Amino acid sequence: METIIRTVQFNRYGAADVLHITDIRPPTPGANEVCIQVEAAGVNPKDCLVRKGKFRMVTGKKFPQTLGQDFSGRISAVGQSVNGFNSGDAVFGMVNRWAGGAYAEALVAPVSELAPRPYNLSAAQAAAVPLAAQTALQALRDLANVKRGQTVLINGASGGVGCFAIQIAKILGAEVTAVCSAANAELVSTLGADHVVDYRQQDPVQLPSQYDVFFDVFGNKNFTAAKPRLTRRGCYINTIPNPKTVAWHLATRWLPGKRGLLVVVRSHAQDLALLGQWIESGRLQPVVDRSYPLEEVAQAHRYIETKRARGKVVLVV
Repeated sequence: METIIRTVQFNRYGAADVLHITDIRPPTPGANEVCIQVEAAGVNPKDCLVRKGKFRMVTGKKFPQTLGQDFSGRISAVGQSVNGFNSGDAVFGMVNRWAGGAYAEALVAPVSELAPRPYNLSAAQAAAVPLAAQTALQALRDLANVKRGQTVLINGASGGVGCFAIQIAKILGAEVTAVCSAANAELVSTLGADHVVDYRQQDPVQLPSQYDVFFDVFGNKNFTAAKPRLTRRGCYINTIPNPKTVAWHLATRWLPGKRGLLVVVRSHAQDLALLGQWIESGRLQPVVDRSYPLEEVAQAHRYIETKRARGKVVLVV
């Protein structure tokens, strides 16, 4: 009997109802790839935007299409040029390709986009890490170059990226102000936030203080509005690619003064390994709001679109 696996696909752009499960042949790894038996996959706001067709200039008009970049599972086959990984190894990672494919029982990924799974995480917890944590790491360490003693404001601090951003900013030595709802104040304080601002009571762009970094994880502010809240060489970082954020990034990236930057996350084995070390040492922890079985992928997308998730949403495969 021919082996088949289940995967999530969609045949047109639209609401969550376009998602369905179908059977396909299992993928075969290339020379520098491994095949992974997926145990859990992270669900990200980006997945919902792809499903809606917001990036159709990149994803195109050819269907069916697949989703999912975050994965956690065990290697089932290795490519002929792969060293350091073997069948049965537990790994986690994020595929860089737009097509994703992690919403499935198996996928192939280059070894450059994965790392050994932290021993103290479940499969579901590990699937919550790659995209969100690497976004926070690459924004704060690489774009903002956060140093000890600097001040970082995180707008949208209780979401997937925000929860990691609080912890990574603290690891880098920053003083952190977390902006979220009052209902999530205890959560962000537990993660290490030094100050908490309820956005319903105080608009973060109207705060009296200035910050070295204004990390707009939620994406509902802009560089122009946030500029007065930046120190002389401070930077505003957005996570949502659109014409304005791209224009700010290109215009201010190399300026000596205030900058408006865009973080575009890429999966790197060395970044995943560093995050894994922090997790194993207890310095970093994922926050999983809800887990859904693969069959309930549409419900998972609907919940993500409420923008009320505390931490990450995960599909258990």
